[in-house]
Amino acid sequence: MNNEQVTGKIDQVTGKIKQKVGEAVGNDQMANRGVAEQVKGAAKETWGNAKDAAHDNKEAVRSEHESRAADARDKVVEKVQDMKRAVNDKIDEHRDRRPA
Repeated sequence: MNNEQVTGKIDQVTGKIKQKVGEAVGNDQMANRGVAEQVKGAAKETWGNAKDAAHDNKEAVRSEHESRAADARDKVVEKVQDMKRAVNDKIDEHRDRRPA
C-alpha cells in the first residue's frame, strides 16, 4: 500500500466523520466539507491504486522480458552447439575416407 492509498483512506474517514458531525449539529458547511474531503480521499486512493497497478505491470513486463532474453540466449547456444557438432561430424567423415 502506497502513501496515496493510505492518505486517501484517512481523508475519506475524516470526511465521513465531518459530514456526520455537521449533519448532527445542523452545520451544512461542515457536512459539505466532509463530503468534499471524502471525494478528495477517494481520488487520492484511486491514484494510489493506479500507481500500484503500473508498478505491478512494470515488474511483470520486466520479468517477461528477462525470461524471453534467457530463452533467446539458450536457443543461440543450442544452435551454435548444433553447428559445431555438424562441422565436427563432417570433419570426421572426411578423416574416415582418407586412404590408409
